[in-house]
Amino acid sequence: MRVSEAVGRALVDVGVDHVFGVVGSGNFHLTNAMVAAGATFVPARHEGGAATMADAFARTAGRPAALSVHQGCGLTNAMTGIAEAAKSRTPLVVLAPEATSPTSNFAVDQDALARAVGAVPVRLTAAGSAAEETASAVATALHGRRTVVLNLPLDLLGAEAPERTPVRLPAAPPPVEPAADHVARLAALLRGAERPVFVAGRGARTPAARDALAALGQRCGALLATSAVAKGLFHDEAYSLDVAGGFSSPLAAELIRGADLVVGWGCALNMWTMRHGALIGPGAAVVQVDDTAEALGAHRSLTLGVLGDVAGTAAAVLAELGTAAPDGAAPAGYRTAAVREALTDRLPWRTVPYEDRGGTDAAGERRIDPRTLTAALDDLLPAERVVAVDSGNFMGYPSMYLSVPDEEGFCFTQAFQSVGLGLASAVGAALARPDRLPVAALGDGGALMGAAELDTVRRLGLPMVVVVYNDDAYGAEVHHFGPDGDDLGIVTFPPTDIAAVGRGYGFTAVTVRGPEDLGGVEAWLAGPRETPLLVDAKVRADEPAWWLAEAFGH
Repeated sequence: MRVSEAVGRALVDVGVDHVFGVVGSGNFHLTNAMVAAGATFVPARHEGGAATMADAFARTAGRPAALSVHQGCGLTNAMTGIAEAAKSRTPLVVLAPEATSPTSNFAVDQDALARAVGAVPVRLTAAGSAAEETASAVATALHGRRTVVLNLPLDLLGAEAPERTPVRLPAAPPPVEPAADHVARLAALLRGAERPVFVAGRGARTPAARDALAALGQRCGALLATSAVAKGLFHDEAYSLDVAGGFSSPLAAELIRGADLVVGWGCALNMWTMRHGALIGPGAAVVQVDDTAEALGAHRSLTLGVLGDVAGTAAAVLAELGTAAPDGAAPAGYRTAAVREALTDRLPWRTVPYEDRGGTDAAGERRIDPRTLTAALDDLLPAERVVAVDSGNFMGYPSMYLSVPDEEGFCFTQAFQSVGLGLASAVGAALARPDRLPVAALGDGGALMGAAELDTVRRLGLPMVVVVYNDDAYGAEVHHFGPDGDDLGIVTFPPTDIAAVGRGYGFTAVTVRGPEDLGGVEAWLAGPRETPLLVDAKVRADEPAWWLAEAFGH
């Protein structure tokens, strides 16, 4: 048995059941070994797409995935997706064969590449310990929530490995327990707060954390919000504000800004989630709970930083407060009848009035308002969906006008803010949740940048809806620099028939310029959905999205 086979078997032994990649000479035997051991291999058309598929699968499924690449150039092709995964603390293992001869065309400093984007480099050192070292790398990824680049020297991969017994995943360390005095201080702050708001982030995307925060919120009368990456976590809670930050609806922003205590749970409370601090009202106390010490206070000054696991800390604070107020009833806090009525009537973005000028745009061409488009799609598409969103001016519309059933229904790859990751994200998320309709929301720039993976969608037989918000431009730059009178020729493009591109890849495709054109979507949804669907939506381009106008000060 070769080391490549020992590594592949070890990965499957410890629970890695999906591997994404593009196969070359260096990773051929390794990838085949995983398949022979029972893993599913998902062949992408580009390593960048494969990396993002693996990232999205792992974050949606809640378990580690593997990315298999060729030595050197295969790894460099994947680096943007690896950077997104590393910044997102995704449990991902990159299987990176490594040229050991300095004269090889494929020779590159793979350790340095990994470190440069925040991944953890690990190198296989010996044939006799290959399986155990592989299991340790997976443990680092899973238990440490890290992206690991496992460098596999080519001469070692081809060596003979001893016969082995299956390996086990090293045990997880116990959750970080908060200090008793910090629990007491947070409980005291909650007792004294009249309008508390919880903001749950990436570190709270587990059922245990959700339930613990919901119980604590009920006890102290807190409203519940999430960062964008945790959208859907409190979908079924009556006092949910949905997303906090630049995507917040006017009512959500008003209520968060009115809080006298804001508690971030596994949430960085960064400039996007807090609108550059504008969502923190004068005199409000700010608390952050995180199980990573370096995260506390990294983005803003805190009244209190609590080092602890989210679920365990919330449960400890609830125990400190007691299950009921002294008079036997939980305090109303921010959960008043007036707030509840406002949330019912005015929280969703689609309840905010706007002038739907969907007939023409400034150039006189028929184009649909992205709000009208997305609200209509929200009504048409099944509620059981998983939505993946690319980056760009358009992204607030699918993020806030498309509802999702829970946190596993939304895949938001924006830690690196790269354009072009949305389609591959949708593939990974779709494979993690095959019971749901996958929806990829892309701008025209991201759609064309990642178009090679349209082949992957069709080849895998995924019943995906790909919605392209097509303004024939890099809209964020148009609306950023346009008001200053700059020449926009370098960020605008002649019209592209993206529906025709989709048909070329085997998609059913429709072009939408107004609500009346959505009949093609209805027909596809009615079945039999034998091919994926691409919606080339010609959207209005004469004004920026609300979140972008605010971010750029326009």
